[in-house]
Amino acid sequence: MSRSPSILEDLLVALPDLRPQIYFKSSLTALSHAMEDQVLAGTDQPVVIASFQRERFYRQEAHRYLRIADRTEQVYVLAAPETDFANRFDHYETIAFDSTDALAQEWHLVVVGSQYAACLICRERQAYTAPGESSLPLPSDQSRRFEGIWTFERSVACKAAELLLAKVLRYRPELANKVATAQTTLLNNTQAHFNTVDPGPFAERLVTYIQAGQYKLLKVYRSIAAQEQRERLVNSITSAIRRSLDPDEIFKVAVQELGQALHASRCLIYRCRATDTAVTLQHESLNHGVDSLIGHRWNLADNPLFQFVAQHQDPVYVPNTQADVWLLREQEVVAPREQVQQWAIAAWLMVPVVHQNRLLGMVEVHHCSNTNHHCSNANHDWHESNVGLIEAIANQIGVALIQAEAYANLEDLNQQLAALDRTRSNLIAITGHELRTPLSTIQVCLESLSTEPDMPEELRQVMLNAALTDAERMRKLIQDFLTLSQLESGRIQWHVEPLPLQECVDLALSSLRSRQLDGGLPEITAQVSPELPLIQADGEWVVEVLSKLLDNACKFTEPTGKVVIQAQSNGGRMLEVTVSDTGRGIESNRLETVFDRFYQEEGALRRSTGGTGLGLAICRQIVVGLGGRIWAESAGKDRGSQFHLTLPISSQEKEEKPAKITRSSKARR
Repeated sequence: MSRSPSILEDLLVALPDLRPQIYFKSSLTALSHAMEDQVLAGTDQPVVIASFQRERFYRQEAHRYLRIADRTEQVYVLAAPETDFANRFDHYETIAFDSTDALAQEWHLVVVGSQYAACLICRERQAYTAPGESSLPLPSDQSRRFEGIWTFERSVACKAAELLLAKVLRYRPELANKVATAQTTLLNNTQAHFNTVDPGPFAERLVTYIQAGQYKLLKVYRSIAAQEQRERLVNSITSAIRRSLDPDEIFKVAVQELGQALHASRCLIYRCRATDTAVTLQHESLNHGVDSLIGHRWNLADNPLFQFVAQHQDPVYVPNTQADVWLLREQEVVAPREQVQQWAIAAWLMVPVVHQNRLLGMVEVHHCSNTNHHCSNANHDWHESNVGLIEAIANQIGVALIQAEAYANLEDLNQQLAALDRTRSNLIAITGHELRTPLSTIQVCLESLSTEPDMPEELRQVMLNAALTDAERMRKLIQDFLTLSQLESGRIQWHVEPLPLQECVDLALSSLRSRQLDGGLPEITAQVSPELPLIQADGEWVVEVLSKLLDNACKFTEPTGKVVIQAQSNGGRMLEVTVSDTGRGIESNRLETVFDRFYQEEGALRRSTGGTGLGLAICRQIVVGLGGRIWAESAGKDRGSQFHLTLPISSQEKEEKPAKITRSSKARR
């Protein structure tokens, strides 16, 4: 069926003096309901013709037309069918028009009675789309616009009714007699007191719609204001994140902004983990008259609110803390009376700072009973929008903390890379120096022995000894590299057993003296009692550590100086060993770095003593691997040094003395 002319177009042609206006859907709804209320409040029997664009729109008003049908028999409802709307009589006449009919784009309501008449004839306008703009419809149904006529003039209402009744006859010709009755008894009926009915119902309906519209507008304004506040807070914290990755600065900005926005008695933000039992509070926002919590240890272990939030990672609140038992998500918990009373907390809200299911911190908001903001005998209802606002801020804080952690990790990684680069440079310098020198010596000695067959026996022996000495030096260097590599990679298998420390010291001293036959050692004194408890360790590695510490002490001490090795129980389950000397000493800022790989006090190529700088690094790896620790002390340069290490004491009270420690391939000399 071809599209027919619209009712509005026909009405404007028939009455050219009419000037259509623009109406929004909300206005048409108010006018339509007001006209219907006028019919329901009256006593005459008007003709009522309503045209709906779609059946679903009619369904929203069907109950009203059942009530109107009780007032008059002349009720006609037109709509484009979508489900079961059809041509029939059910209290009133329903007319199903074709969806291609122009009525599908129009909204009509005509009421013509013996004392009054009114009509609303409108056609929906397609939203204007500027060039380049999207042609998608606006999301709000209330933004739909219509063009048409609304009037109380009887002549206009009668003409509109005539046009609509023609549509009725087109789709339901069997209603000709009923339509004729309406036309003859109502449309031609004019009286002197026309339109003198009580306007009260009509006006009341319009006032109701205006008030409802104002209420909705206020809600929209409040929503916009809350959204603006939320965006301002989020932007403020985002700006703080951009300015600095320092969590303290971010917390300071966030807690002040939140406290100001929420008008809470107290607002707290702190870092924590789910396993923490207490935290020291550093960031807070207060209202006047509330005690500060800055610097206090905040108990978390006995706070059921914190434990609940840490477990569920969702916001939770207590509207009235005066109850002895709190109901948290239908779960009863005992209130922490000490915190509530000491800090006058009347209402308590907690929102977690979470990232990827990991608790990073907490936002707390308190309303206190000693301020004007809250009464201790009344519940404080936390508004959903406020909770949502705090959650948004908590999410931003979580992102900031993760970024700060990532930045700190990046800084650590950069430092490690820089240290690795220094290690590489030291490795090249040290290995180049330490390997080239003995290789040169060995080469010269071997070339001399090869080219001088008549060399005296004494000189030949000197050459051989020099070559063997430097070969041993190279072997020790390579062995230190391999040992440290094995220790750092965890490829060492420890053979731990109870053993006496004195035997380890004796073996280390024996090895040291056998390598220094020329008598160039300082005076070495061992003050290790045989009555000391047994240690639980790998004997060969303990000898390795003691040998390197003694060798290091002798290297940096003049032959006229002294080296002392002592041992004593530290009162616990550890035995402490100290190797002290009267040598060069160590500056205070280098007491820790001496244990770094390739560390050389005088530089890689300017030192007066030999070595690779791996000895103390190896010692630390061994001692830590055996369950102890090692550290250095010194009064300063040229004032001697002390190296301390701890080893675990064996748990056996009485035990036969173990077999002597034998030097194996693990001993490196």
